[in-house]
Amino acid sequence: MMLLRIEQLVPTPLKPNLANRKSDIWLQNTTFSAGQFIKIKAPSGSGKTTFIHLLYHLRNDYEGNIYWNEQQQQQFNTTQLALLRQQHISIIFQDLRLFPNITARENIELKRVMQTPYYSATEVTRMAELLGITKILAQRTGICSYGEQQRIAIIRALMQPFNWLLMDEPFSHLDSENTAKAAALIKEECTKRNAGFILTDLEDDTHFNYHQTLLL
Repeated sequence: MMLLRIEQLVPTPLKPNLANRKSDIWLQNTTFSAGQFIKIKAPSGSGKTTFIHLLYHLRNDYEGNIYWNEQQQQQFNTTQLALLRQQHISIIFQDLRLFPNITARENIELKRVMQTPYYSATEVTRMAELLGITKILAQRTGICSYGEQQRIAIIRALMQPFNWLLMDEPFSHLDSENTAKAAALIKEECTKRNAGFILTDLEDDTHFNYHQTLLL
């Protein structure tokens, strides 16, 4: 179980533009409870990726506070931050951050075996079959389509333990059929672990029964 709380959070570069803008996130006090499915809706350029990167502690150019189980994120030392990312937070980046010169399976395996494996290698095959990418597991990732790469990144993120899954427009290059399959797998994994997620996107959707939909 892991509680996430933000307090008067605002990225420094965006602050001058927020004076006349209504937001449920920036400059608000908000608590996300364990197991919640959270949708963050916003148009392009309004800070969706920035918000995800702040939560994953990839950026420090902000005011306010982020708390994980009431511990201020800025106070995490290197070891604590590594443990947070290995055991409690997984992420699907908008730009995916896959290694293009190794195979799809190898990209997934790097995450799976990084620590004591959460899943066996057979689970990679099972998820690949569910998402329709078994045929490209042995293929170099750089020559896969972007939609195939998104599905590789989704499976990779599910290979580790987590209490929260951060997703930045994870279905942007998937058609409705493949989005439905990917959403069903994510829901299955989060429900199994009693984990929550935060998903950013441009528009409303019916992929999940969200506990909250917030405007950025």
